[in-house]
Amino acid sequence: MAKKAKKQTSRGRKQDRARVAGGQRHEVSYESKKTGRSAASVKKAVKKVGNSRKRVEKRVEKRLER
Repeated sequence: MAKKAKKQTSRGRKQDRARVAGGQRHEVSYESKKTGRSAASVKKAVKKVGNSRKRVEKRVEKRLER
């Protein structure tokens, strides 16, 4: 008899939402609309600070203050 499949968790989705994929146009455009900055500035922020959504948003907001 085969093992019963486990119920899927939302762990993977939570981890995915915590990241910004700089190479995926839809994620960059979402973040740029959300922050009011250009897609190029969001991509630059991803390259500079990594793909953590919190750090990218913080970086983009700092650039707004200048």
